[in-house]
Amino acid sequence: MIFRQITHDDLGCASYLIGDDSAGVACVVDPKLEIDEYLQLARYFGVSIEHILETHNHADHVSGHGRLAAATGAQIHIHRLAEPDYEHHAFDDGWELELGDVRVRALHTPGHRPEHTAFLLFDDGRDPDRPWAALTGDTLFVGDVARPDLAVDKDEGARGIFRSLQAKLLSLPADVEVWPGHLGGSMCGGPGMDMKISSTIGYERAENTALAIDDEDAFVADALAKLGPQPPYFQAIVAINRGPLYRDGAQGHPLTPRQVESALADGALLVDMRTDQQFDEAHTPGSVCITALRAGFGTKLAWLADRDRDVVLIGRDDHDARAAVDLAQAVGITRIGGYLARCMTSWREERRPVDRITRMTIEQLHDLWSPTGSLQLVDVRERSEWDAGHIPGSHFCAYHDLKQLPESVDRGQPVAVICGSGQRAATGASLVQRAGVSDVIHIIDGGVPRWGRNGWSFAPGATSPSFKAA
Repeated sequence: MIFRQITHDDLGCASYLIGDDSAGVACVVDPKLEIDEYLQLARYFGVSIEHILETHNHADHVSGHGRLAAATGAQIHIHRLAEPDYEHHAFDDGWELELGDVRVRALHTPGHRPEHTAFLLFDDGRDPDRPWAALTGDTLFVGDVARPDLAVDKDEGARGIFRSLQAKLLSLPADVEVWPGHLGGSMCGGPGMDMKISSTIGYERAENTALAIDDEDAFVADALAKLGPQPPYFQAIVAINRGPLYRDGAQGHPLTPRQVESALADGALLVDMRTDQQFDEAHTPGSVCITALRAGFGTKLAWLADRDRDVVLIGRDDHDARAAVDLAQAVGITRIGGYLARCMTSWREERRPVDRITRMTIEQLHDLWSPTGSLQLVDVRERSEWDAGHIPGSHFCAYHDLKQLPESVDRGQPVAVICGSGQRAATGASLVQRAGVSDVIHIIDGGVPRWGRNGWSFAPGATSPSFKAA
């Protein structure tokens, strides 16, 4: 038997290569957009990828099923309710696919989406009647369950997930392995998602707090209470994944500094992918800091990019920038206007202007901070984090909403930007500067949780502020 989990670490997605080397056949479940790894593994194991299985029409990332089918000739299989606009085999609950001694059985688990299907794996060379693993897709994760509001009514979705869990997945034997469609960091799950790559049904029954709720109404209430903000791009990605098949994609090309300035003037989003320290030290005016050296680049970009305008990339080098084109396409961002050739080196060689952002530690902030002073503090975490506790006198605006500033922020006074660790604050600080604040401070080496651990004063949540245009 061949069984490999392949992850897209930036988006927290997991896909699977399954097959039988003696039979020379394999399938891929939920392929990511970059397909080279599947092709390399197939060559290594000496198998032919003849089938592609989708658990559902994904809402958080663009599937690689079109590229993989074009490269291998494999047939795409998806539940009948998905109704995609590409050539496929539609299956129903209980359908089976034989891959030599490996057997894959469809287990319809609606909720996250109506067509959502888990896959049970059987090894006919051991016990043909007992599954050894379940690919649970976007229903059951390690430590949590799927969010119920992506392209479906959230109440209906939560009830569907509850019934799929209770009637189907949790009725499996305790030793059945759980291999999910996402790991911690994905937009498709809740705050309890673990970074562990797998679990078992028995362990999740015992330790997953969402599964301890056996009343449907209580489960729904809990699921809806934990919902984070709904990403603005999910409907566009579902539309891409339903077809026609996405086979080619955007190609980034090098730009001169003059061309980058022209693109900015035409409304392009300039995305600086370098480290936040490099960005703070010097960056092109009007650019936004989204480092590609940490997980979450694609998610942040999808929140901030306008799909009707170009994105121009600035990396540490040209290779960085070209690699980010794939990350952008994975979340459906295809209007890539190019990248700054030779990156900041070319910009500085032409002696073009740069902007800078001041860096300050949480301890330095504490020494200077007064709710009535001239320094303003903007907390760019999510609403649930703010409600759990924040620094008295600070302003709230999640980083992805900083296309506008809170109305209470004075652009003429210094603005410090804080989050939970310093990473979202880097993006937030660049957006605050882009909105017209000249004196911007990026709080680094910790954030609000560290402030609380140090025993400094905390305040309860407040109502959402009104906004004014940037």
